[in-house]
Amino acid sequence: MRNRFLFFFFFFVCGITMVNAQQFNLFDAEGKRHGKWQKKYPNSDQLRYEGTFDHGKEIGEFKFYKPSSGKSPTAIKVFSKNTDTVNVKYFTEKGKVISEGNMIGKERVGVWTYYHNGSTKIMMTEEYSLGKLHGEQKTYFENGQLTEKTTYQEGKKEGKRFMYSDKGTVIKEFTYENDQLHGITKYYDAQGKVKIEGNYKRDRKDGIWKYYENGKLKEQKRFPVSKRGS
Repeated sequence: MRNRFLFFFFFFVCGITMVNAQQFNLFDAEGKRHGKWQKKYPNSDQLRYEGTFDHGKEIGEFKFYKPSSGKSPTAIKVFSKNTDTVNVKYFTEKGKVISEGNMIGKERVGVWTYYHNGSTKIMMTEEYSLGKLHGEQKTYFENGQLTEKTTYQEGKKEGKRFMYSDKGTVIKEFTYENDQLHGITKYYDAQGKVKIEGNYKRDRKDGIWKYYENGKLKEQKRFPVSKRGS
């Protein structure tokens, strides 16, 4: 009787195991992935990813792992059934969010947010359009104060770029055109007074540059500097 019981118990356990195994990595009638899927790294029990397919299309939450990450995902992507936009989060191996934003295919779109190491405090935000920086890029000190603001158009710096002290005072001001310094540039002291000002033309200093001390003009230089004897 005992042996018979053990036989049925073993058969029951094996049956459950087979049913559970059959819940993953299935295909529909057209050969498309359908239902819950799990993939592991070659010659390893470490998961590579896990998620759900709906007739070949990713749907809902997918978790991705690195070989050394154990049970903690290093990326989570959330797919929608009705749109191509995917919400993405990247994590440290300790589970802290590194960055998050949206993607279409392999290209970033919209606002992406990055965090200081091991913290929930924002380190930087960027705006993307079809994989290229487009809009404002802002960087922050850990105290939340803005440290830098740059404007981009289709992946290139365009317009003003400001740099700030940890107290919020502008310390540098640049002007860009087509990713090159082009236009007025200013440097400020801790009180917000101009120390140096001048123009760039296609990444080169151009014209009269002025240098101040305690708010008073001390020196002027003309650029480009002419060579003697030329």
